[in-house]
Amino acid sequence: MIKTTAMLLDELQEYRCPANKLARMVAQGEIFPVVRGLYTTDNTTPGYLLAASIYGPSYLSFDYALSYWHLIPEAVYTYTSATYDKKKRKQFKTDFGLFTYRDVPKTAYPVGIQIVSEGNYSFLIALPEKALCDKLYTLSPVANLRAFENLLWDDLRIDRDTFRGLDKEKITQYATLYQTGNHKRLIQYLRRTA
Repeated sequence: MIKTTAMLLDELQEYRCPANKLARMVAQGEIFPVVRGLYTTDNTTPGYLLAASIYGPSYLSFDYALSYWHLIPEAVYTYTSATYDKKKRKQFKTDFGLFTYRDVPKTAYPVGIQIVSEGNYSFLIALPEKALCDKLYTLSPVANLRAFENLLWDDLRIDRDTFRGLDKEKITQYATLYQTGNHKRLIQYLRRTA
């Protein structure tokens, strides 16, 4: 279970010095620190379940979500998450993995997110269409449609079969929220191949 320092100190208030008891629990391996102010009761908690608790509001996206939805062939070992209005990128190296956070436009942030339940936990992850749009937001704009195709198929190595199975209306809806050259090219590409 994921708990904050405040939650734990509240649970330990029967002790004369709750902070000392918490320190002993950490030393004895009863509870495990994730980042400052955040703990888990299970040292095998997968990182994707911790990502939104480490820094937020956030949801898993970019490379991690593209891999999760099988849009790219690579396994991704960094938990990449989207935020908004933070104005800077954040990175946390923990015993549970490497977590990175970067902004997407505020208008695009709340759409295309799915809640996935796993046991007693749940996590937020971008739908595949949204993860693609988020990733395109992080890349330098391409000059034309041919360059955009190279970006999709060669640079990002997007799986063509999985891409064909995506909801094109959702992609178009999400892409309009970013207002970048790459998203305009994506919409052009979808219209041309429809």
